Amino acid sequence: MDPKNTEVPEGVSASAALAARDLRVVFSRLRRRIREVAQDEDLTPSQVSALTLVGKHGAATASALAAAEGVRPQSMAATLAALEQSGLIRRSPDPDDGRRQLVTLTDSGRERIEGNRQVRAEWLTRALEDRYTEDERQTLLTAFALLERLTQS
Repeated sequence: MDPKNTEVPEGVSASAALAARDLRVVFSRLRRRIREVAQDEDLTPSQVSALTLVGKHGAATASALAAAEGVRPQSMAATLAALEQSGLIRRSPDPDDGRRQLVTLTDSGRERIEGNRQVRAEWLTRALEDRYTEDERQTLLTAFALLERLTQS
């Protein structure tokens, strides 16, 4: 990456600005590559995201899912309709409020998420094994520990 093409905010070192840009680029590429490996060609990115969200959070209302994804409720409703039609989710009445419906994964949806998770994990593990030396993997582990600080409040 060319440091000359990196804008440096006032009071920030050029190395911090360059590292921030490189980090965004690398993680974006890695995210894209991992998505490709998951073989979700029949689902849109929004559908994959919603399916994953339901898998992580369990039963939830469409409005709660929309809020978690930062999308309009109407957009989430369309996404959920497509997932329901594919047999990946089901909607059932909320036992606490019959006017609302809870969205949950079907067995097929759960299998899909778990299968994709396993395929992605195997690809990444194999890529790290095949493309890096042991010393390089140890360097990555050190870098990940440093990057973890970015996620801390």
